[in-house]
Amino acid sequence: MQRMAGLGRSLVFPLEGSVSVAQFLGCQLSRFLHTGLPVLAAKELLVKLRKKTGYSFVNCKKALEKFNGDLKEAEAWLHEQAQKEGWSKASKLEGRKTKEGLIGLLKEGNSAVMVEVNCETDFVARNAKFQHLVQQVAIGTMQHYRGTVEQLSTYAKHFLKTSELSQLRLGPDGSLLSDQLALTIGKLGENMVMKRAAWVSVPENFFIGSYVHGAPPSGNPLLSNMMFGKYGALVICSPPEPCDNSDFAELGWRLGQHVVGMAPLSVGSPEDEPGDDSETKMLAQPFLLDPAISLGQYIQPTGVSVLDFVRFECGEYMETAEAE
Repeated sequence: MQRMAGLGRSLVFPLEGSVSVAQFLGCQLSRFLHTGLPVLAAKELLVKLRKKTGYSFVNCKKALEKFNGDLKEAEAWLHEQAQKEGWSKASKLEGRKTKEGLIGLLKEGNSAVMVEVNCETDFVARNAKFQHLVQQVAIGTMQHYRGTVEQLSTYAKHFLKTSELSQLRLGPDGSLLSDQLALTIGKLGENMVMKRAAWVSVPENFFIGSYVHGAPPSGNPLLSNMMFGKYGALVICSPPEPCDNSDFAELGWRLGQHVVGMAPLSVGSPEDEPGDDSETKMLAQPFLLDPAISLGQYIQPTGVSVLDFVRFECGEYMETAEAE
């Protein structure tokens, strides 16, 4: 036998004249996989299952062995085991404080969704798996209300709390969001809560301003349809009549930024006298980007009317929302 050093280990090969190196490695791989399949096919299945599911090579190997190389059965078994492990870990972690997390914002046509999902640490909030969960909650909320509103003459606004979010179903397999939550808890090892969601929809001639502040580092193309942050706002507006089809995206962004920064409690009226920093009516507040004028004075030349808004702050105590 001869030895070859590599990667901190030594591999023992047969001497020349006996079994070839390729035969020896093939034998070892066959012993590793134990699927009864040709070595190359078994290796390809292992790599494919690992890439598709994201589970460890050890668990993927175990699944393929259990179902004799049946990829579909192996994948289903892996998901089932992960679900059991996730629910078990979720039960153990339940009750631990979840003051961190993210606000997620998703827009689709004339509708928008804003959700809050909490976790224990900011480290996990920056994890792509956690951000994917936030995305799933937003998509599930959007799907829940899609098609429920026909021709709108004015805007619609609805809220969902934790228990309602848990029962939403997602995707072609109709999996519960509560199952997605348990899977993510199992993978990341922290307690998590799907705290709340807001959905708004407007007629064709209205628009929704939006803004999210405190965004974590991004770069995952699978999350490109989402905005994440620690604060978020949706502002429902109607343009002047007649409207010249102006692009109100910049105005909507500034209105959302004002709501996040100034935290108004109501819209108020354009006739309200401008107030100081303690003012809680949105239109009477000093405009965030130009405190010399009120927000009402800022938008007056545009002819735009602010009808309503929703503001989320990650981790804020929402006793009224839980009591609904």
